Amino acid sequence: MSAIEANLTAAHAEVKAEIARTDAKASLLLAFVGALLAGTWTVAKDTHPSVPACAVGGLGTALLLAAAGLLLSSVRPNLGGSRPVGFPLWATLSAEEITAELAEDQRARDIAGLARIAVRKFTALKQAVDLTRAGAALLVLAALLQAGGAL
Repeated sequence: MSAIEANLTAAHAEVKAEIARTDAKASLLLAFVGALLAGTWTVAKDTHPSVPACAVGGLGTALLLAAAGLLLSSVRPNLGGSRPVGFPLWATLSAEEITAELAEDQRARDIAGLARIAVRKFTALKQAVDLTRAGAALLVLAALLQAGGAL
């Protein structure tokens, strides 16, 4: 195996691993956001929050819902639309066409495509973390306002 082939194989594996790692983080964060939303609902339905606490808590909840939406969009499968690449493409080809497609080394093209996917996923994950932090801070502020105006 030449150095170029080894490097292509390593880069391909690295990009695929980054996507898997980002998806795992997104899954964990989505579970955390879901737990925050469930806890918020449980507390809010059993108390009668003040107007300021409702306003701040509502904004915090909206940010958490936005974070959940970002996380869901980052892990949503994208089969390539009208121009599929890799696995989705194979579903449209005959056995002979698959053999011809795989006869060419297309790892560099795959690496470029996978890297773009990884960057989009990572960006969405980063934005979701920021929204989660802001939403959780607003929920803490709402709890302080409800507890007696500690501010």
